[in-house]
Amino acid sequence: EASYPERFLYAIRCPPHGRAARWLVFLLTILMLWAVVWAVKEDEALPYHSYFGMIILFPLCIIAGLNVQQIRLPPLLGMLLLGCLLRNVPVINFAESIDKQWSSALRAIALVIILTRAGLGLDPQALKKLSFVVLRLAALPCLCEAVTVGVAAWGILGFPWSWAFMLGFIHSAVSPAVVVPSMLKLQEEKLGTDKGIPTMVIAAGSLDDVIAISGFGIALGIAFSEGNLAMTLIHGPIEAVAGLAFGLIFGVTLWYLPNKDSSRVVFYRFALIFGGGLFSVFGSRTLELPGAGALACLTMAFVAAHGWRRDGWAGNNEVSQIFARLWQIFQPLLFGLIGAEVDISKVKVDLIGSGTGVLFIGLTIRVIVSFFVMFGTELNWKERFFVPFAWLPKATVQAAVGSVALDTAREKGSDPEFIELGTKVLAMAVLVIIITAPLGAVAISLTAPRLLNK
Repeated sequence: EASYPERFLYAIRCPPHGRAARWLVFLLTILMLWAVVWAVKEDEALPYHSYFGMIILFPLCIIAGLNVQQIRLPPLLGMLLLGCLLRNVPVINFAESIDKQWSSALRAIALVIILTRAGLGLDPQALKKLSFVVLRLAALPCLCEAVTVGVAAWGILGFPWSWAFMLGFIHSAVSPAVVVPSMLKLQEEKLGTDKGIPTMVIAAGSLDDVIAISGFGIALGIAFSEGNLAMTLIHGPIEAVAGLAFGLIFGVTLWYLPNKDSSRVVFYRFALIFGGGLFSVFGSRTLELPGAGALACLTMAFVAAHGWRRDGWAGNNEVSQIFARLWQIFQPLLFGLIGAEVDISKVKVDLIGSGTGVLFIGLTIRVIVSFFVMFGTELNWKERFFVPFAWLPKATVQAAVGSVALDTAREKGSDPEFIELGTKVLAMAVLVIIITAPLGAVAISLTAPRLLNK
């Protein structure tokens, strides 16, 4: 019952303590990190250079996330918006100078962490019971939205068919970076876990991305007429099989290595599963099977955790706890860097109206199909209404592949028409991120407590 003057005097007392001490340690750590980078890289650590951009992005995204959390919205929303501001607002556009390769690598590492953590937390019983529903939820909304957006882009935006469907598959991919953390939060709060809803959505999300990336690759190959069309068509199934096979083999290996009686079993299990996840994501890119990485990472973690449970490890084991701590570090980096990928200058004013119309036509079909996919399950009406909200956010795949068509057109020295189409595809990908990532995150946060059983 201290008065405000007494609280103030207590807060500034030396040595620092409580919240003031935590913030001072945090700021001192960031300052020391910057000082070390400056000592090594000199000019690269100064404002408007790559390293400074990354160092300033991290603490500001944490602060933005905490502030947004105070109004009971997901912290990732604040991180996304802060990253976008640091890219697009003059004077403070420090994120614009961040090296693209570093940004891509850090986002990939963060995705490995969240997908591995999700795989370790999947409920095998719920997944077994919902396996057919997972396949329906992954395939039908994705394909229906891709076709709808493709037709709308052909009719409204005047895209050629191959480019229209390329845009459709870019639109149709949900974002594991937004969906998975939201579902893990629901698992922690025991919302919807009685019927395995978070597990179902997490598992379907990875397959959804494989389908979307595969469809995009096929449309890209047709648009630029590269290679054998038959090989292009079977590329998607090859990615899915490769991801599942690697995840299954490596996951089973982790049942036996390291030995469960080893004194350092936690360290080695963490090192092997993290290394396997990094290899699956980066290796799949090198092998030009980008859709296989996320599926392999999720499968490997799920299979490994299934074997560990038989040895007596609970779902929330020591390895899961390490990944949870790592996520606290990489979450602001992931969402801040995704926000920093949004270049508002690439969104042409004349494209905003028609592009938004195409986007919402596709989202409407996705919501309707997602709702009807849930028929024939144990879910009640409220729970069926929740699934379409969980299936709205898009950011990761759009940020990753949105510029691929434009880059390909430039590399091949295509005619100005293809470069113009590539620019429009990139602008539409930016528009998708700006609208659906915050909208989906807020929708999940607000509807889950009202529509799901605790």
